[in-house]
Amino acid sequence: MQVQPLGDRVLVKLVEEQERTQSGIYIPDTAKDKPQTGEVVAVGDGEDVKVKVGQRVLFAKFAGTEIKIGNVEHLILSADDVLAVVSE
Repeated sequence: MQVQPLGDRVLVKLVEEQERTQSGIYIPDTAKDKPQTGEVVAVGDGEDVKVKVGQRVLFAKFAGTEIKIGNVEHLILSADDVLAVVSE
């Protein structure tokens, strides 16, 4: 299945957070927060979209619509919900 966002929307693949603390304690799935970072997979053709495919972004905590493509969690976000581009 292929998804192409429309207008000022962005399709983001969620990036899983670290499963272990720095001291070595494993964090169970039930204690984890919803990820707030992801990799841009596709962008719409709107004028307000400032990110590109492949960039890692930080987005608002309760933003977007969750979808599954295959077995992978994705979000469709408004361009306004993207807060920053993350570089390593």
